[in-house]
Amino acid sequence: MRVRLGEWVFQPGRVSSVTTLLLLPFLLALAFWQLDRSRQKAELQAAFVERFQQPSVPLFDIDPSDSANRYRRVIASGRYDASHQFLLDNQVRDGQPGYHVLTSLQLEGGEAILVNRGWLALGASRQMLPDVSVDSAAVTVTGWLSQPANPGLWWGEATGENLQWPRVIPYVDYQLLAKLLNYPLQPAVILLEPGSAAGYWRDWQPRFGGIGPERHQGYAVQWFSLAVALIILYLAVNTDRLPRSQSF
Repeated sequence: MRVRLGEWVFQPGRVSSVTTLLLLPFLLALAFWQLDRSRQKAELQAAFVERFQQPSVPLFDIDPSDSANRYRRVIASGRYDASHQFLLDNQVRDGQPGYHVLTSLQLEGGEAILVNRGWLALGASRQMLPDVSVDSAAVTVTGWLSQPANPGLWWGEATGENLQWPRVIPYVDYQLLAKLLNYPLQPAVILLEPGSAAGYWRDWQPRFGGIGPERHQGYAVQWFSLAVALIILYLAVNTDRLPRSQSF
């Protein structure tokens, strides 16, 4: 193909055309994916603000696994499994590493749900685990249904490498943790409200691992910019100016 526009002629090469046809859809797909992630996280932020102050409902009246119930304020009664608790690793607050303390609340009927009792700073070393003891007497807790803060890359064993309790875990896998506890777990976590007892530092916000909607929008702009730059480069490489003798 050869297109002449005045003193300029556009004659694309095969290699550059194939390369552009392969890269351009990829760059655009990444840009639109980032925009979609931004939309999803913006919706979660809006849901959090809307549902945060709503009255609490009994946990047994809703389905914790339904994403529509995320950030619903719930109330549940049971007993903490004080002997088997989890420390969700790599939770940073103000630049300081620490854990989220996840304690299983055993409900009526044999099921249980994890309660995030808050953030606790890492001790002097990883070999010295913090004291997260809690009373195993009957208790009623109030908080918000959520999903645990999991890393982008799932590395290591979900049940942790240490055999002692509390057990340090890199991420939450409900099925594997249920096998370890030997009783079923609801596929959700209750964020213990700040006013409740037996908790640690709690300032619940949808943090998204530090990547909020605005960051995704910025990434989308970068991918769109690369797509535009690719088109400009493709045109520049394959466009030549005709010698003056051929311009007329």
